[in-house]
Amino acid sequence: MSEQPSKTIQVRYFALFRERAGVSAEQLTTTAGTTLELFEATRERHGSTEPHGHCKVAINDVMVGWDAPIRDGDTVLLFPPVGGG
Repeated sequence: MSEQPSKTIQVRYFALFRERAGVSAEQLTTTAGTTLELFEATRERHGSTEPHGHCKVAINDVMVGWDAPIRDGDTVLLFPPVGGG
């Protein structure tokens, strides 16, 4: 298996993820091929411990699954679990 080519994407963070990252958005160059790979890379980058299981992800404002491919120029939105009742 060969490594994914690098791509430049925009990542937008919401709520807890924004607080952890210290920014609401950032441009990244990544070799992540899927949203899950990107999520894991941003967790490591910002020291987050939140598992992806209850989180949501979107690409270019469309909700997607954790196996969705990331392409050069995409905007990926990461949403932490929402509490409430």
